Amino acid sequence: MKQKENRSCVISAQITKKSLNIVKNFLIKYPVISAIVNEITQNGGRVLLIGGAVRDLFLNLTPKDFDIEVHGLKIAQIQKILKKHGQLSLVGKSFGVIRIEGLNVDWSVPRIDSAGRKPLVQINPLLDVRMAFSRRDLTINAMGLNLKTCELVDPFRGMRDLKLNILRTPDKNKFVEDPLRFFRVMQFVGRFGMKPDEELNSLCAKMDISGVSRERIEEEFKKLFLRSKCPSLGFNWLRSIDRLQDVLPEIYDTIGVAQDPVKHPEGDVYTHIMQVLDGIAGIKNISEHEKLLFCWAALVHDLGKKDTSKKWPDGGVSAYGHAEFGVPLAKKLLKRITQDQKLIAGVCKIVKHHMKPGQFIANKAKPAAYKRLASELAPEVTLELLGKFARIDKLARNPKSHKLLRAGARYELLFARRARAYAVYKEPEKPVLLGRDLLKYVQPGPELGKILARAYEIQLDEGIRDKKILKKRVL
Repeated sequence: MKQKENRSCVISAQITKKSLNIVKNFLIKYPVISAIVNEITQNGGRVLLIGGAVRDLFLNLTPKDFDIEVHGLKIAQIQKILKKHGQLSLVGKSFGVIRIEGLNVDWSVPRIDSAGRKPLVQINPLLDVRMAFSRRDLTINAMGLNLKTCELVDPFRGMRDLKLNILRTPDKNKFVEDPLRFFRVMQFVGRFGMKPDEELNSLCAKMDISGVSRERIEEEFKKLFLRSKCPSLGFNWLRSIDRLQDVLPEIYDTIGVAQDPVKHPEGDVYTHIMQVLDGIAGIKNISEHEKLLFCWAALVHDLGKKDTSKKWPDGGVSAYGHAEFGVPLAKKLLKRITQDQKLIAGVCKIVKHHMKPGQFIANKAKPAAYKRLASELAPEVTLELLGKFARIDKLARNPKSHKLLRAGARYELLFARRARAYAVYKEPEKPVLLGRDLLKYVQPGPELGKILARAYEIQLDEGIRDKKILKKRVL
């Protein structure tokens, strides 16, 4: 079944040599895809790589997911071809999507979705390309790349928008049908530094986003934090269209909250938060979990300043106790977006203790203080992580740009050095006295737990590591 392509609806352009090499390497890396493309083409189908993968190829990024749309063949015909190359997953078949198990590719047939949270799906292999692509959220995601001819299919001038750093929607009516797209725009602004056009800004300023699930919102924030060089752009965009208060009222409340002009020449609390966030984005050699932990901590670590900041006659500003005061505010914000209890606990611990590294050095804290802090932070946070966060917090005070200062975190570096010296940099000190050491004297239960906790307290406070002495003390 050959598809009759409506050329008037398709703006095509030959792919550049650089991007052509990327596509060739992609097909070399996945020879099974190349084989399937050849067979589908021989049977009269047209195979288009679509969506974010095409966008990423032209941005010289490695695509995370691959969506391939087949025009001109019925889904049963596609299924028959794919079956030759592996075990199929038909979970999405009712939506026109088939997968080969073990291959991160969605093979789909063009479709039309009705409005609503549970849209009716109409699969149509002969659907006009312009109509098929109009259901995409943005023009930069509404491009297709013919995997046989390497021709770019671009009915909505997405390539032009990509070059001009503009975010537009192919169809404003379809865009507002899915409120999740509001959050996708936010993370695209942060990830790519692109600017929505006036129409898209106007749509997003008025969209009802109340029906978006917590899980889907969390996923967009994850992409913003993990894939952005400058995540503050996403939050600044929310602020520019007057939606920051709707999405994150606690962050909105930090706008205009003054800081000490000597210690914080960069400006108000909101400005500082954004600078810390962008500083975190630049950290390398860190796990995804740790980066998320840091990004969320950056966003909420100074929420307590709104209610604790005080201006003094000499022009100075203090915010004594803001770290502890900010913990419930941080927890409230996080619970609206994530159910990850380990993440919430870790972020709240960083919020509560983010001032400690500098304070420990200033007050000449003893080894016992480091050991107690390491124990209190565990298991979600280490002194290593706390020290790194505190260092970025200290350097994110640049009055001239959003880049971190090159120097100025001497205390935080000394804190890390001391934590290493006391052998609690990466984990707390292990308890010397264990439950099995006391079973001869105390039955398992709450009383045993209390005794062990007391023994560990003595061990940390007094530096006693002799099991016999500890046992004698607690018994």
